[in-house]
Amino acid sequence: MNADVSTDNPVLQDRFGRTIDYVRLSVTDRCDFRCVYCMAEDMTFVPRAQVLTLEEMARLARVLVQLGVKRIRLTGGEPLVRRDVAHLVHNIGAIDGLRELNMTTNGAGLPRHAQALKAAGVDRLNISLDSLDPERFRALTRTGDLHKVLAGIEAVGHAGFRRIKLNSVILRGRNQDEVPALVDFALERGLDIAFIEEMPLGAISEHDRALEFVSSEALRNQLSQRLTLVPMAEKTGGPSRYWQVLGSDSRIGFISPHSQNFCHLCNRVRITAEGRMLLCLGHEHSVDLRAVLRAHPTDDVPLRQAIIDAMAIKPERHDFNLAPGEQLVRFMNMTGG
Repeated sequence: MNADVSTDNPVLQDRFGRTIDYVRLSVTDRCDFRCVYCMAEDMTFVPRAQVLTLEEMARLARVLVQLGVKRIRLTGGEPLVRRDVAHLVHNIGAIDGLRELNMTTNGAGLPRHAQALKAAGVDRLNISLDSLDPERFRALTRTGDLHKVLAGIEAVGHAGFRRIKLNSVILRGRNQDEVPALVDFALERGLDIAFIEEMPLGAISEHDRALEFVSSEALRNQLSQRLTLVPMAEKTGGPSRYWQVLGSDSRIGFISPHSQNFCHLCNRVRITAEGRMLLCLGHEHSVDLRAVLRAHPTDDVPLRQAIIDAMAIKPERHDFNLAPGEQLVRFMNMTGG
């Protein structure tokens, strides 16, 4: 671990020798959807005074890049419900040394924001899409309008983003039968798609996570009955393991926090909208960066040192458990997707 804040070429490294060069920064815990795997139906959100300002987020991003971070993903909640988020995108996108600025969104705001995001510097977009059936989509998101999301996907297709990926959380008995249709939808549009095993974050009563869990292997077997999937050696900055569809440029990814632990490759931390640096998705190990930002508004040295010191408490791996009573109380919208 590099403990010298004056180093010309700093690297964030944890005690297990993993280099941290990827940060997922939540710009808000609020969202216009209430997806059943992400939130409870009635949510209490962080008071606005406790949320980092856009200026604090941009400052934090600049310091992270100085410490060797190459890739930042803006998340939520839903980042596009944050007022003036395009201003934040522009400021982060202009940071010298940042290789990629990406965003994860539910897609509903993209018809209005796609062009502005591209102009401000977003390289890649991940768009959540769990169903192509309007009624089922409404049931899974509680408030979502599928037509708005499809319009958003069309809008980004015209905006010239480098790569667009769909994210689908698959639940047994809810949308597993739509996996082939979701893949066809992606292939027809030249998009990538990733299937995500449900994360056991937040106490929910809407469904039983253990009963509705579908493994990545089960989905690959399901798709292999109709497609030829070729494993790819290419590594991306995230946890997806990709397979190429023979005869297509599209990739199918599988994110498998339960069935195929990828912690030994972890290169990322998350920062919540209120400035908590979470060192692991599956633990509560964290550092309060908001306190440091506000205690030293014009001096970045304490902030740099706090980030470097935080690497010492990054755990070796997560310990996800689908059993009731063994799940983290922190919902995914509070974590930063």
